[in-house]
Amino acid sequence: MNPTVLIAVPLLPLLAAVIAGLGGRLIGRAGAHTVTCAAVAISCGLSLLVLKQIYWDGVPAYDAPVYTWLISDGMHMEVGFLIDRLTALMMAVVTFVSLCVHVYTIGYMSDDPGYTRFFSYISLFTFSMLMLVMANNFMQLFFGWEAVGLVSYLLIGFWYTRPSAIFANLKAFIVNRIGDFGFVLGIAGIAYFTDSLAYRDAFAAAPQIAHALIPMSSTSAAGALTLICVCLFIGAMGKSAQVPLHVWLPDSMEGPTPISALIHAATMVTAGIFMVARMSPLFEYSDAALSFVLVIGATTAFFMGLLGVVNNDIKRVIAYSTLSQLGYMTVALGVSAYGAAIFHLMTHAFFKALLFLAAGSVIIALHHEQDMRRMGGLAKYMPITAVTCWIGALALVGTPLFSGFYSKDAIIEAVGQSHRWGAAYAYWCVLCGVFVTALYTFRMLFLTFHGPERFRAAAGPHASHDGGPAADGRAQGGHGGTPRESPVVVTGPLIALAIPSTLIGAVTVGPVLFGDYFGPSIFVLTRNNVIGTLAADFGGPLQFALHGLAAPPFWLALTGALTAWACFLWRPMWADTAVRSFGWLYRTLTHKYYFDWFNERILAALTRLIGVGLWRGGDEVLIDGAMVNGSAATVGWAGSLLRRVQSGYLYSYAFWMMIGLAVLLGWFLAHARY
Repeated sequence: MNPTVLIAVPLLPLLAAVIAGLGGRLIGRAGAHTVTCAAVAISCGLSLLVLKQIYWDGVPAYDAPVYTWLISDGMHMEVGFLIDRLTALMMAVVTFVSLCVHVYTIGYMSDDPGYTRFFSYISLFTFSMLMLVMANNFMQLFFGWEAVGLVSYLLIGFWYTRPSAIFANLKAFIVNRIGDFGFVLGIAGIAYFTDSLAYRDAFAAAPQIAHALIPMSSTSAAGALTLICVCLFIGAMGKSAQVPLHVWLPDSMEGPTPISALIHAATMVTAGIFMVARMSPLFEYSDAALSFVLVIGATTAFFMGLLGVVNNDIKRVIAYSTLSQLGYMTVALGVSAYGAAIFHLMTHAFFKALLFLAAGSVIIALHHEQDMRRMGGLAKYMPITAVTCWIGALALVGTPLFSGFYSKDAIIEAVGQSHRWGAAYAYWCVLCGVFVTALYTFRMLFLTFHGPERFRAAAGPHASHDGGPAADGRAQGGHGGTPRESPVVVTGPLIALAIPSTLIGAVTVGPVLFGDYFGPSIFVLTRNNVIGTLAADFGGPLQFALHGLAAPPFWLALTGALTAWACFLWRPMWADTAVRSFGWLYRTLTHKYYFDWFNERILAALTRLIGVGLWRGGDEVLIDGAMVNGSAATVGWAGSLLRRVQSGYLYSYAFWMMIGLAVLLGWFLAHARY
């Protein structure tokens, strides 16, 4: 495998980001989108070439340093690449979805004054994610990890004149720092036990670390590998938005729609899932850590999906579906079905990007309106957007033959096969989550594209929620006029994403999920190989889909779709009746289980109290008072005494000399007796 090609894959988007960011005024808008789109397109082509070489041509995996940055006490800190089948798949997904988002942005951000800056940011985002997935050591992994966090901060707060955007990007930044604290501790644990940051050394030492203990108190100790894996997963909880570190992801909708698609589909939130799959040689030796992963993922999958049912913002509904689907991926990791998690990550990237970009197309047509209660009947005005959005929705709910069905149903069956602690709880969560997913997804479809045309009654001054002229305060206003289909620069990426959202699951389920595609890229102990058990009954994609028609998930999804149709199209008053009947539940869901209230009112207040206490008691009293001001006062007091001795009179000095001589003589005579 040619190292030059591998280096070019991440560096081309980086170079384009620098050109668009620093030279945007020289090359103009057209130059900015041309340079960045071309760079990402070439990177995508090279990634597909790497995938072809690694899978079809049988080229062996590449694991080598590019250069050594630092050697400290024998520990090598390097920039290097590990290109195996797992990495090649991630590279192809990241660059393809990023390319679609880049092209889509040309139309969506056409009137924004920060046009060139936005293209620079999203190209830099692509570079950061590629560095993360291509890393062969923990130092580079951490660099990519923090880089995607930094760029997401810049993109969520892209419209920095809006207080809500600044609040959202600070929230994302702070919550991810909490997760990153655990992540750093996990990496430190690896370095402590292996004296290395290279993946290969950590993976080789995993069986030995599994027998090591870390003292927790004078009478108890914990498994070293369990603590390391839990710390690493806490980092994944922040990046991949798992309970309770999920609170930043819905608020990330304050950024423009293209970046919502990029964050949710192919970059930041998938980093945690990829990291745990990459670390499978470590996690496999800790059942306790995997059970922790399993329970957290199951809780996220079900309870975060419920929040999408009561939300009226079209982008936030899709954001809550991302939270739920990330929970499904995490559940797969928890039952050692790493291949199923990555397979769902791949299919989800396509249909989730499609759903976000379709939502953006609707938002453009309605002059940046995001409230689904002010939409309705858009299908006849925007047929391409409606059809592609339906395709993404059918894939999301797991309709047989669509891509999401193969990955989602495989996860549910894998959980059903697992005997790990927490698997029973997880199975009911992911199974009930199917009904919830169908309910909020079809509610979104019916309220947006079908039913009465509520957007006409909504015409008038409404505060915009998302971007464009209204968002930056240049042209507030209502809908006005009849909605029109978006231009080809917007609908083109929708069609490009609709194709894999429909077909890629059936085409790849055999080799990627039930075949030997991943090979040694993913390590699973024989006793944990639930996917191997399912593979014995796999008879092809068609047979898998036919079997799915008789399985509980399909009927639960159908029930959810019919419930949405009945409550939001046929008898809308039923939804109002349900809200009145279950007011306590509705309030709990609309307040998002009070996580934000607890974080902002209780946790933040407690943190401020601790900070003020440390400032008053530690800084002002101890440091400034005792150490700084106190030592200065002591020196001043001692100096004032010495000044009295230094009078300048000769008789005074002679007097003190005689006193000193008498003291010395007395001390000598006292000791001379003995």
